[in-house]
Amino acid sequence: MEQRFNLFGTETGTKIAKRFAGLGQALHQTSLPAITAELVSLRASQLNGCGFCLDMHVKEAIAAGEDPLRLHLVAGWRETTVFTEAEQAALAFTEEGTLLTREGVSEDTWANVRKHYDDEQTAALVCLVGMINAANRMAVITRQKGGSYQAGALADFKS
Repeated sequence: MEQRFNLFGTETGTKIAKRFAGLGQALHQTSLPAITAELVSLRASQLNGCGFCLDMHVKEAIAAGEDPLRLHLVAGWRETTVFTEAEQAALAFTEEGTLLTREGVSEDTWANVRKHYDDEQTAALVCLVGMINAANRMAVITRQKGGSYQAGALADFKS
């Protein structure tokens, strides 16, 4: 499938993208570990089928020093031994926050997140899951392709 619309080729799309980049920078300034944020973004992007975001978050994670093997195992995180308990809690939270039901995130998953993350980190996780899902949806709707993203490209894309 070809890209159907260049969202970033419009004034509106560019303004929104700059604000998303600014929100992303704010999240990176929290105490939530950067690798956890990339794992969360990668898992939501896998679930949503967003090639552009998969490309971006794999490259950003590698640039941040993440082991590529762990990135290959994110989709099957429950069946591996390479993720910490805190990362597993964040990944479960991501899945439930992405594949919403009427319950939203289960009480067990919420309790596990709260066991591993303080208030500021929990706030960052909630915002991150919401933001990556919104970004995934915009990219999937417009059929934005992955493959050409360069690590760090969004760092200079501020309002």
